[in-house]
Amino acid sequence: MELIRRAREFESMKMSNMSTSDRVAASREAKSLILALNEIYKKTKDAKLMDIMKLLTAKKRKIEKRLKGTPVV
Repeated sequence: MELIRRAREFESMKMSNMSTSDRVAASREAKSLILALNEIYKKTKDAKLMDIMKLLTAKKRKIEKRLKGTPVV
């Protein structure tokens, strides 16, 4: 499963010292991985795939939180 290997590599990738464009690219890659894994999950209902998707979603949320920055009042 090439897709699972790519997801594991993305999960272990360091997120420090990333530029804004790197964060945008990482967020898009995470989204595409999650959607592809979800299509496989719909057919197999494998719990391991769900765990991988949860980890990727958490990492994607961290990246997007950093992209949006802190709100200014």
